[in-house]
Amino acid sequence: MQSHFKFDNTYAQQLEGFYAPWKGATVPSPKLVKLNLELAKKLGLDAEYLKSSEGVAVLAGSLAPEGAETLAMVYAGHQFGGFSPQLGDGRALLLGEVIDRNGRRRDIHLKGSGRTPFSRGGDGKAVLGPVLREYLIGEAMYALGIPTTRALAAVETGEKIVRDGFKRGAVLSRVAASHLRIGTFQFFAARGETDKVKTLADYAIDRHYRELKEAENKYLALLTRVIDRQVSLVAKWVAVGFVHGVMNTDNTTISGETIDYGPCAFIDHYDPKAVFSSIDHQGRYAYSHQPVILQWNLARFAETLIELIDPTDHDNAIKIATQELEAMPDKYQDYWMAEMKAKLGLVPSQNGDDALVTDLFEILGNDQVDYTQFFRALAKAATGDKDSVQQLFTKPQEFTPWLTRWLGRIETSREGATLIAKHMNGVNPVYIPRNHQVDLALKEATGQDNMKVFEELLELLLNPYTVVKGKETFAEPPPEGTPPCVTFCGT
Repeated sequence: MQSHFKFDNTYAQQLEGFYAPWKGATVPSPKLVKLNLELAKKLGLDAEYLKSSEGVAVLAGSLAPEGAETLAMVYAGHQFGGFSPQLGDGRALLLGEVIDRNGRRRDIHLKGSGRTPFSRGGDGKAVLGPVLREYLIGEAMYALGIPTTRALAAVETGEKIVRDGFKRGAVLSRVAASHLRIGTFQFFAARGETDKVKTLADYAIDRHYRELKEAENKYLALLTRVIDRQVSLVAKWVAVGFVHGVMNTDNTTISGETIDYGPCAFIDHYDPKAVFSSIDHQGRYAYSHQPVILQWNLARFAETLIELIDPTDHDNAIKIATQELEAMPDKYQDYWMAEMKAKLGLVPSQNGDDALVTDLFEILGNDQVDYTQFFRALAKAATGDKDSVQQLFTKPQEFTPWLTRWLGRIETSREGATLIAKHMNGVNPVYIPRNHQVDLALKEATGQDNMKVFEELLELLLNPYTVVKGKETFAEPPPEGTPPCVTFCGT
């Protein structure tokens, strides 16, 4: 078989004992549902081959291409606060690593490719709806400039999978900078295998943070860099109104990419307590609680590195790691405030801008204002149309004094109102994956074999800042009376 993938599989070759060699299950009739042509090109892959019967079999996991060293990764993790000492790829395989056209290493990973040694009683399968959901939302995040894994393809398998009835089986091909997780470190640290934690840390540094190799204390530097990447990431989530829904330590990456789009959603109106996961009864992963959970997760990461940070003085290692963790809230506030100032056109920043941001969110929290529409409407106010934003409020009298303050502030900016409005429209999306629109697209795709709504929505999400005439409904909140959005694990 001719090789259509130029694999360079460092994980398989350098991390023996960190995975189980494994093969995907053979599926009866794989069919390509969606191929990400733009991503395939970036990866240097032949799209025509991927569309062929052989290529589709590879994307379904039934056929390992030449050069692949397919494996299931092992990891542990805290799930909703409880530690599971062994998780791992229970329904996924690392197909291999490729170097993309920009010289960056990328994992190609299959999700739903069958049982592995880490399946823990599951069937190892995925179904079409959640696979298409991950495709859609991952691409939306990418277009919004948020670090994320991306979908290369969605393939239907021809199987019927038991999920609250029988559902159409599918496999997602996912691309990531890597699949190293906090949980990967936790697996070996929990077993007292410090040598393997060191091997893993060295691998992570070499793969993601090569500039740290000569640092005075490279393992402390690794902790600091991962903290910075993750804090920046979560600030971007919150700024755009994204709720991950399942911020377990096995879903927190070392690279700083968003991973796993199961019970995730975007808020409609601003609600700090917004929860969309069907099983998050306590609000652990609520919208505004995500920075707090991130700090907790990164504390678990720090624990795995203590023996490396200072092998001779355990107490000192804890002390200096704790200092990094305690700096997180201020670091997060800085990143989040920068995101919000950009959204409000407060760039460059001036004295008093922090209070302007903080006061706005107190007002938004007392109303039912659509979060995404608000920022686009506010940009219109900069150029004279105040009605568009005021009419979003049920209690505009509480908002009007803030609006007057904001207008006074931007009048002092050297950029001028027109340029500020243009800047705001370049960072505030028109289109996000609205829950009711996503549900409709998936219902049509899985129930009616109609991908038209999915494709229409995807095209808008890939150009989220551009108003498209005739597509106004895609920018609107759900109709009154729409049931609350509830999402589920299970991609």
